[in-house]
Amino acid sequence: MITFRLDRRSGVTPYLQLVQQVRQAVRLGWLQEGDQLPTAREVVAALGINQNTVHKAYRELERDGVVLSRPGVGTFVLASLSVRRAAQDPAIRNQLDSWVTAARDAGLDDDDMRAVFEAALAEGEPAAPRQAGQQS
Repeated sequence: MITFRLDRRSGVTPYLQLVQQVRQAVRLGWLQEGDQLPTAREVVAALGINQNTVHKAYRELERDGVVLSRPGVGTFVLASLSVRRAAQDPAIRNQLDSWVTAARDAGLDDDDMRAVFEAALAEGEPAAPRQAGQQS
């Protein structure tokens, strides 16, 4: 079962943090099809957030086909998100672990590393496809 954590300084709403954590756990294989999510009551007790926040997150996950809520029974992982083999490749993980170690040695904290990583992702995005009639 997943244990949710909130970063109240992140600027990301609590409901969206819950959604992102479930999606990440499914992508990484930490949650499998059929696994049960904590009840809204359990999440509220653990995180001190409003029950409607949890319900909103679970509704979004259900709308996206990630989970299925069964009233009176619980909320269950419905299907795994596409897990790419490269994401499970030990060589790639080792390279990332080495990068994190080098970044920490250079004095970067978690927020600094996220910023660098997100910038690298943004810079590495492929160019947007050309629209019909658009010239190069």
